[in-house]
Amino acid sequence: MSDQWLVVGLGNPGPGYAGNRHNVGQMVLAELAHRLSAGFKKHKTNSLVAEGRPAPGGPRFVLAAPGSFMNLSGGPVAALLKYYDLDVSRLIVVHDELDIDFDTLKIKQGGGHGGHNGLRDIIAATGSNEFLRVRVGIGRPPGRQPAADFVLRDFTPTERQTLPILLADAADAVEMIAADGLTAAQLKFHTAKS
Repeated sequence: MSDQWLVVGLGNPGPGYAGNRHNVGQMVLAELAHRLSAGFKKHKTNSLVAEGRPAPGGPRFVLAAPGSFMNLSGGPVAALLKYYDLDVSRLIVVHDELDIDFDTLKIKQGGGHGGHNGLRDIIAATGSNEFLRVRVGIGRPPGRQPAADFVLRDFTPTERQTLPILLADAADAVEMIAADGLTAAQLKFHTAKS
């Protein structure tokens, strides 16, 4: 069995979206690329791709940021799986999650899209929901602010103080899933913070 994993960070392309809550998946991808000392290059699957191993002899990562907008993520993801000849079970999608408090991670395999348009499109394009997800909590919008507006806003100054730790934890979770398996990662990252 291949030791290769496709790690997709969801978000919207372009500098105007870079700091949005909706782009937290791509922020985690940048942290992973930094750890691999790998730069992103344009790929024929309409993605930016960086490749490497976090540790000698460890699993090999293909880090990919789809070049499409969030709700059209499925096409690039399906093309990447085909290009690298990987089963959907070797796909880890890192994405923002409204239903989880900010500064919290949840990890799972399978399930629905929960109203997340990026996940909805990936499920439709790959014909499977059995990929792994690292769900990065961004919390619910305050008051009556629509969720669609909230996710397209940048993190607050207060949130940005904690954000580097959250991104590092999410990157650790991706590495642990690949090295030690889903259950080990869940045991570590689902334990309540003290």
